[in-house]
Amino acid sequence: MDGKIIAAMRIALELNDGDVVNLGIGTPTLVANYLPADKHVILQSENGIIGIGPLAAEPGELVNAGGIPATIVPGGAFIDSATSFMFIRGGHVDVTVLGALEVDEEGSLASWIIPGKKVPGMGGAMDLVVGAKKVIIAMPHTNNGKSKILKRCTLPLTAYKEVNLIVTDMAVMEVRADGLHLLEIHPSYTIEQVVAATEATLIIDQVIPMKGAIL
Repeated sequence: MDGKIIAAMRIALELNDGDVVNLGIGTPTLVANYLPADKHVILQSENGIIGIGPLAAEPGELVNAGGIPATIVPGGAFIDSATSFMFIRGGHVDVTVLGALEVDEEGSLASWIIPGKKVPGMGGAMDLVVGAKKVIIAMPHTNNGKSKILKRCTLPLTAYKEVNLIVTDMAVMEVRADGLHLLEIHPSYTIEQVVAATEATLIIDQVIPMKGAIL
C-alpha cells in the first residue's frame, strides 16, 4: 500500500469526535478520505472552507488548500482568508495535520524551504503550528533512503518544539518531554528497521502494531 495512504489512514483514527481539524497540503489532505463514518470531525482548509469533505472524484470548482479538487459536507461554509486565519490564530483548531521536510526529536519542524529551489515561503504552517492545540506530522519516514526524522533539523525552522505526533509509512512516534517515543510500527517493518531508518534517538518501551494497518 502507498505510504501516503498508510499515514493518512492512521491519522484518521487519531482524530476525536467533535474535533476541528486543519489539513495541510500533500499527504494530510488524504485524511479526509479515511474518516470513520461514525466519527464527526469538522475539517478546516486554510483557503477558506469550514466543513471540507473527501477529495473529489472529478475536477470541479472547489479545491482544498493544496489546489486539489475536493468536496464540502452539508452545512459547510466558505469564509474569506482573513476570517480563516483569525480562526487559526484564535486557537479554535484542535488538531492540525501537516507535511514536513524534516522533524527532530525535540519536536521542531522544517517545512518551507528546499535548498537550491525557489519557494513561496512557509505559508500558513507558521500560524497553524502555534495556533492548533495538537500538531501531527504526516510524511514519508525517509527521502531517497535518508532519514527525515533527525536529532536536530538542518533546514530553517518553521516552528520550534511544537510537534506532538509524527506518523509515517513505517511508524508512529510521540514527542514527549524526555524525547521521541516509538509507539507503533507498521507490520511490514521490524523495530530494528525503523531504528535504522531514523537518525533521531528513539525511546522504546512498549511498541504495538500500527492501528488500522493493512498489509
